[in-house]
Amino acid sequence: MNRKQFLILLVLVVVIGAAGLMVRQNSKASWETAGTAIGQKLLPNLAVNDIAQITIKSGATELNLAKRENVWRVRERNDYAANFSQLSELLLKFADLKVAQSEEIGASQLGRFELLPPGSAPNTGTLIEFKDTTGKTLNTVLLGKKHMKKPTGNSQMGGMGDEGWPDGRYVMTGVGAKSLSLISDALDTVQPKPESWLAKDFISIEKPRSIAVQFPVATNSWKLSRASETNDWQLTDAKADEKLDSTKISSVTSPFSSPSFNDVAVAGSNSQTNLTLLTVETFDGFNYVGKIGPKQNENYPVDFTVTATLPTERVAGKDEKPEEKTKLDKEFKDRQAKLAEKLAKEKQFAGWVYQLPTYTVDELIKTRGQLLVEAKTNAPAATETK
Repeated sequence: MNRKQFLILLVLVVVIGAAGLMVRQNSKASWETAGTAIGQKLLPNLAVNDIAQITIKSGATELNLAKRENVWRVRERNDYAANFSQLSELLLKFADLKVAQSEEIGASQLGRFELLPPGSAPNTGTLIEFKDTTGKTLNTVLLGKKHMKKPTGNSQMGGMGDEGWPDGRYVMTGVGAKSLSLISDALDTVQPKPESWLAKDFISIEKPRSIAVQFPVATNSWKLSRASETNDWQLTDAKADEKLDSTKISSVTSPFSSPSFNDVAVAGSNSQTNLTLLTVETFDGFNYVGKIGPKQNENYPVDFTVTATLPTERVAGKDEKPEEKTKLDKEFKDRQAKLAEKLAKEKQFAGWVYQLPTYTVDELIKTRGQLLVEAKTNAPAATETK
């Protein structure tokens, strides 16, 4: 290669490099506007403490969360209490979201990014409105299409396919916005599903002393009881040929020890027919009565009433020393306070019909025969063949 050819090649390299740099800068500039720069907060003026209502709209569905008497509630579930931790996390997340990219956008491009206003039309987004106590809108965010991270090389990343997986989302803020932003959070949980925003705290039955299940068919009913927490369970009014199978009753002797629910059906009591009645008494003096309706779509509608007779005085032992008595008295009062707190909390669950998952209920409502040792049948003697 002579000197002239080398210089020509060098000029071409410089020109191509400059063109590439220009394209890159133009591409970067197209994602940055004067109003929203990379790294800025998406909602810099979000007044979290002033927010008293949140509305989420997607398609034709709308969800309203509102704070009343300092308690967040789900309007579409008869003002049932909302999950405060989930709401707090949502507000703090939006207060801290930062812009990864930003670009001006025309009305004709909104559908491509699924940023059309919520409605029955295709390519619409999910609208979030933050409001104050008077219902005045403080901020709005329209969530659009999710940004997909592509798998590297030929890997399908555990079945993700060529589309990859969501690692961000296109959004627009404010009314009449003319630019979209990309944030590094897909916000998958922000959906107008009332059941997803309910507070899932629930009753917890501890130290059961007796458990009774009364079926519409009386012969299926049964009651188990035990004299102490260490005694074996006994079948009340057991017939001579009835013997409990310890392997079969294990699933019914800890009823609703740590249950949850999928949804709240209605406010009020269970008005269905063919109810199964569950009654549990505990060694702490609690009495639970649950009305269980027929299964519906893999859920049982159940309502509970909770009452209790709590001890008011401690029974002193013989020859208690003063220092021992002081300690035992304090332990008794502490225990008494905890039981009173538990009763007050669990009484709040009365007056609602809950949708409990089948796995929580199915093992509990076994019939009487399903708890017993199977009777052995004598097989007929074999006939000798000549």
